[in-house]
Order: sequence, then C-alpha cells, then structure tokens
Amino acid sequence: MTSAQHASANPSDTPNAAAAGTWQLGDRTVNRLGFGAMRVTGTGAFHNGTPRDRATSIAVVRRAVELGVNHIDTAAFYFSALRSANEIINAALSPLGADADHVLVATKVGPRRDRAGGWEAAATPADLRGDVEQNLRELGRDHLDLVYLRNMRYESIAEHFGALADLREEGLIRDLGVSGISTAQLAEAREIAPVVSVENKFGLDDTESIDVMKACGELGIAFVPFFAIAGARSGAPAPEEVSEDARVLKVAEAHGVTSQQIRLAWTLSQGSHVLAIPGTGDLAHLEANIAAGAIRLTSEDLELLASGD
Repeated sequence: MTSAQHASANPSDTPNAAAAGTWQLGDRTVNRLGFGAMRVTGTGAFHNGTPRDRATSIAVVRRAVELGVNHIDTAAFYFSALRSANEIINAALSPLGADADHVLVATKVGPRRDRAGGWEAAATPADLRGDVEQNLRELGRDHLDLVYLRNMRYESIAEHFGALADLREEGLIRDLGVSGISTAQLAEAREIAPVVSVENKFGLDDTESIDVMKACGELGIAFVPFFAIAGARSGAPAPEEVSEDARVLKVAEAHGVTSQQIRLAWTLSQGSHVLAIPGTGDLAHLEANIAAGAIRLTSEDLELLASGD
C-alpha cells in the first residue's frame, strides 16, 4: 500500500481539533481531540524533571484553544515545584473572556499531595468538598464543568461518588465522571447519579480496560483514555524518548507522520465515544498532537497494529 492510499493530515495546513469529530459530553459538545494538562508544569510529571517556563505553558494552553481544543483535562494535584496546572489554565483562559466559556475544563479528585509534593492518603468522602473547592479557587470558577472521582483502590466507590453527587446538587459541579474503574463500579456510580465520562488507562499496548470502553459505547458515555501514548506514564521519559514498536513505525512511515500521532489516531479509531487528551508543554508537539485528529487509519493499518507482529 502506498502512502497515497492513506488519508493523512497535510503538515502544511494549520491543524484543528475539529478534524477529530465531536462528542456530546454532558450537555456540551466537545471536539474529540482535547488537551491534558499534566505536562504543562514541567518536563516530567509532578515533581519530576524541570519546571517549565510559565509564559510558555500559558501560551501552549492558549494555542490549544486557538486550534479548536475545547476540552481540557487537569487536576489540583498536577503541580511541580514552581508550577500549578490549574493556575496556568486559569491564566491562559481568563483573558479570553466569553471566548473561553465554550472550553470544558475537567478535573479529578481522589489522589492528594501535600504542599511539598509528597503523596498523601487518598481522599475520604469528607475530604472531597475541600478538594472540589481547591479546584474552584485555582481555576477561578464558580462551578466545575466536569469532576472525575479517581478510584483509589476503594472497596466501593459509592460513598465517595455520593459525596460528589451532593456537591453537584449544590451547583458546585456540572457533570460527574469516574476514573480507574471496572464495569461493576461504573454500574455502582450510575445508580447514584448520571455519569457522563469514564477516564481509564488505555492505549495500543494496554487494552485492559477494553470492556469498560465497550460498555461506555453501549451506554452513550464518553471514554477518555489517559497515557494513550507509550511512555507517558508518571515519571517516565517523554514519549519521543521511548523505543517504538515496529508496527507503529511502519504505519507512521506510510502516513508520513510520527509514531505518537499514529497512537493518537488509533485511540480515536476505537469508537466515536472515545476522546483523546494528549498532553505537552511544547508548542510544536501540541500542533503535532492536534494534527493527529485528521489522520484516518485504514482497515489494513488497524489489522497490522492489532497483529502483534
């Protein structure tokens, strides 16, 4: 198969997240190619690596919005020694005024870090109000668009999710999601309050949550994979520094794009309800990630990527 037989983004064109298509996330329509904020705080996740230049990080978030991103994923525990993802997002969006109103900002609660960056015990149900209020302060908002409960090996998520459902009733949260969960826990949450999105670890080399992804599709719930690009786990090297799979390299060469873009295209190919939230603190990488939303993998591509050869 020649490269002419593949439909790929034209690198000379300005990419736009709208090329990935849209999904109804709660009562908001978002482009399926979004942005994850973990990497805007430093060259490594959390306290790993070197804190990024604040002005550059703000410019990256603002450029993402200019390129059609209207779904940003963050958390109060995304901070490095000098930078806070929430503060950077606030600084990037606030000057945009009404133009920022269409940007859905999702955050998550459950994990907790102390002021020095060390990990604390997971949130109790009573802790969640304070964690939600922290996100509100840092983001400069009166309510949060979407809050995920991250499952921290809770025996049951019912009490924690119920606490968030109460905050939703108070108007502090618009929509609820769950993260790191099983299909049984998804059902448990849905008995308490509507779930608009599930955020689980999922990627070409890690399909353990495929049953959850399929269940979300059947229920009309968004499935938002994190760590979809190889090597993007906490504390790991940046994706471009990781040895790549030969299958991915072959497909990337045929399309004239990078292997990271192919991994994002594969993620989006898994269903119209699947959203991608690649993160970066680099403007060039941002544009490459967004351009991946225009790549259309062929059936032959998908067969090769699934082959394990």
